[in-house]
Amino acid sequence: MKNKIVTVALSATFGLMASTAMAGTLEDVVAKGYIQCGVTTGVPGFALPDENNNWAGLDVDYCRALSAAIFNDPDKVRYTPLNSTERFAALSSGEVDVLSRVTTWTMSRDTQLGFNFVGVMFYDGQGFMVRKEDGISSASELSGASVCIQTGTTTELNAADYFAANGFEYNPIVFVERDEVLKAYEDGRCDVFTTDASGLAANRSKFADPSAHVILDDIISKEPLGPVVRQGDDTWFNIARWTYFALLNAEELGVTSANVDEMLGSDNPAIKRLLGVEGDFGSPMGLNKDWAYQIIKAVGNYGEIYERHVGPNTPLGLERGLNALWTQGGIQYGPPIR
Repeated sequence: MKNKIVTVALSATFGLMASTAMAGTLEDVVAKGYIQCGVTTGVPGFALPDENNNWAGLDVDYCRALSAAIFNDPDKVRYTPLNSTERFAALSSGEVDVLSRVTTWTMSRDTQLGFNFVGVMFYDGQGFMVRKEDGISSASELSGASVCIQTGTTTELNAADYFAANGFEYNPIVFVERDEVLKAYEDGRCDVFTTDASGLAANRSKFADPSAHVILDDIISKEPLGPVVRQGDDTWFNIARWTYFALLNAEELGVTSANVDEMLGSDNPAIKRLLGVEGDFGSPMGLNKDWAYQIIKAVGNYGEIYERHVGPNTPLGLERGLNALWTQGGIQYGPPIR
């Protein structure tokens, strides 16, 4: 009963913070001249700073797309690195305007914390990484293993479910920071490292010898990863959501950063609406009619972002899979602009 009361109190607190902190996010963003974007503390392919503190990655490019839609400039963004235990409080309090941080869309996060998930920038699932020398080929061989896990994540909950459902014993080795988890695995303090499969690929790419580590084929969960905003501001939610949809629609229609200017002369009505040549779909959100043109010109479409940061020709080497468009065998799908 005590735990239930604490949970309800925390949920109420998050909801109150969201409702009081939210009014007029677009106006606040325009007034200060930039978007405050919450990102990870560093995951290759998704959000990682270089030596000059210039951030890059799939999640970063989403925030840059938002900036392009609002300011006609993709670089009006400041980044706040957040670990798994800090991220939701930072969004609720207004410390960040949007959370674009490999965050899994779950029911409790969507209904109890005062948040809205924008969409799924990356369909993922939780997996396991082991040392090649250990000769493990399946998660069914992990009973009794010590497992490095980041706390405050769905990863921690999924691992508990998986081992319990299969009647396996395991020893969770838990840390707050992702880098701590990775170092513990590298130092041999645990047999297994578990997180989203994309995160395993990202972290393996940083090892001195990536080939010495194997990502098992087993996927034990659904991890729809996407941007998050606070509830209570429909205009900001619409901007955030349709920025995501514009990236998908642009790829489906064949509009890229390289040909977007040429496409302004297209006879395709859907392309005309997307680029603001026909109709005005920006004004209802407080944006210019060419908001999507600005996104595509500056950042590209969804496929360009994917290939640039996590695709087969990057160190992560991830095929599109579920993240391919619905027309290409995947499930990425943008509602029409009309």
